[in-house]
Amino acid sequence: MPRRRWPIKALINARLIADGKIYENVTILFDNTIRAVNRDVNTAGCEVIDAKGAYVSAGFIDIHIHGSGGTDVMDATPEALETISKTLVQTGTTSFLATTMTMSQEHIDAAIDNVRASQKCVNGAQILGVHMEGPFINPIRQGAQDAKFVQTPRFSSIEKHMDLVKVITLAPEMEGAEAFIRKVRQQYPKVLLSIGHSDATYDEAKESFWCGVRHATHLFNAMPPLKHRAPGIVGAVFDDERVSCDVIADLVHLHPATLRMVWREKGNNLMLITDAMRAGCMKNGSYDLGGQQVEVADGEARLADGTLAGSVLKMNEAVRNMAVHTSMTLPQAIRSVTELPAQKLHLEKKGKLEAGFDADMVIFDEGLGIIATFVAGEMKYQRSL
Repeated sequence: MPRRRWPIKALINARLIADGKIYENVTILFDNTIRAVNRDVNTAGCEVIDAKGAYVSAGFIDIHIHGSGGTDVMDATPEALETISKTLVQTGTTSFLATTMTMSQEHIDAAIDNVRASQKCVNGAQILGVHMEGPFINPIRQGAQDAKFVQTPRFSSIEKHMDLVKVITLAPEMEGAEAFIRKVRQQYPKVLLSIGHSDATYDEAKESFWCGVRHATHLFNAMPPLKHRAPGIVGAVFDDERVSCDVIADLVHLHPATLRMVWREKGNNLMLITDAMRAGCMKNGSYDLGGQQVEVADGEARLADGTLAGSVLKMNEAVRNMAVHTSMTLPQAIRSVTELPAQKLHLEKKGKLEAGFDADMVIFDEGLGIIATFVAGEMKYQRSL
């Protein structure tokens, strides 16, 4: 069935962020999609929404998020995905990849099957597909993943899910990984293969890039440190222009100086993610992540042994942190959560505010506080005054 069309609306007095610039006094005509973007647009007969000089950009895209609002993708229930979806629009996120964890195959299958059944039913941020973070990782770099569920890379274990899988994080040095990477690259070239939770050397990482890995998951975290004689994964990523990466810019996972370094090295190949767990947008306390207890306090989520366990980062906070603590301009920071993830996921109608693109938009203030969020032209969140 074709999508229901909304009446034409006009968003006026917008400070539009697009093409690496900020444009003043822009009007955007839209229904489900963007109809026109200009300073001189006829708004007769339109429902008018006044941005009052606030910033407007394409909606944020989070390619790595486990949960929010007290629920997790691995809960494998429609209610969990609905809660995540409706919570994320408060942070400016209009679409996301439901991210699984290294758990039993039965748990992973149930979570992905639930995404398939619920994908078109959520009423907030859209679910674009699935990011499989594991189970094909290295137990030496498990982070908050449960090592007892680590598997040898086997395409047969995920083949039935490839209609939904958009990103796979794996350790390319593990037995069977090279053949797995080549098979996915050949049969599903639009799936983004990402190195992560890996103990690969520099040479092993570079070899994986030649085989088809094109991204790095939460760079610096759950991988060997950068050393001058053993540059490892980080050095390999810095040394290859084909490879993009993402970071968790919560000022906990990475020091501001490290964020500045990554931006200088990767530039327009740098993406921001939240890696948020179920405590996202929630109060401090005890929460579950992949069957393990996590304590959340002062913006940090940690296992009992002190290991960082995802984050409670909001996407608008990640953008603000990069704009404040690095030389990234606001338009550059916005691109890292809009245009770049859309490109890497081959989303032809998302990531930009141009005629013909989906009307996924976020309005925010100088401090990156979210004023309103639109998904496919429908206002899904509006800040209380």
